[in-house]
Amino acid sequence: MNRPFQLEAETSLGPPSNIPTQSNGLVRDISKTSSHTKALLYEWSEHERSERAIPSYLREVYSWAYLNPCNARLLDCEAVVATLLWGNNSRLRRALLAEIGAGERVLQAAHVYGRLIPDVARVVGLAGHLDVIDVVPLQVALCRLKLRPFSNARARVGDATQPGDPIYDTVSCFFLLHEIPDELKRAVVDALLSRLAPGGKAVFIDYHKPHWSHPLKGITSLVFDSLEPFAKGLWQKEISQFASGSGEFVWNKETYFAGLFQKVVARRTAEPSSWK
Repeated sequence: MNRPFQLEAETSLGPPSNIPTQSNGLVRDISKTSSHTKALLYEWSEHERSERAIPSYLREVYSWAYLNPCNARLLDCEAVVATLLWGNNSRLRRALLAEIGAGERVLQAAHVYGRLIPDVARVVGLAGHLDVIDVVPLQVALCRLKLRPFSNARARVGDATQPGDPIYDTVSCFFLLHEIPDELKRAVVDALLSRLAPGGKAVFIDYHKPHWSHPLKGITSLVFDSLEPFAKGLWQKEISQFASGSGEFVWNKETYFAGLFQKVVARRTAEPSSWK
């Protein structure tokens, strides 16, 4: 059952073992290899290009959480997510699912540990479609395992600053913004908003600056300073302030857990001028 995950991890070590290579690892003669071997070589080269595309900040700060296969498998469970979110995982997941309708085209920006991804696939149903993008091939492999039962969903390697050309009814950004530098927060917010159809909405669920008297503000601040160096950008700015064309959207915000978390919904009010 876990074989695709293992294959994904193995491909980062070099070309598949059944590809004929010289001592320096280069393929001797691609024209003499079988079609299956050529396909393996192509898959490996695509994987290598994807690995090189992983942002430097992610390698430097979050390698332990997202690039280490053993840690990733341990962290990808609902109990861990519940602990990290102070027991608010179910509440915040329901807050997202409430914004998604059956039959919608949905983009999820980045794989999410726990059960959120298959829950979104269930909600959109067979009449809808779910796309999940993540810049880390290992995370895409984990996501694909979860999506095996769902013919209406796919996961692919992709950067949230360049999510592709499709247009969606709903775009979900679930606890991604706090993990990226402020200069990229604007790029990600703008890119995701650009993929919305007229009347479509982007849903951002993430951390929020709590009241000074919140009992967990101090420990949260310490965790951010030691493990989440980009998170306090969401304490200093509203998510809407990271959008270049915020006037094209109607913005609504709700907070949870005495202000420690937030859900921001941006609904497109009209067709953007760039489409006309």
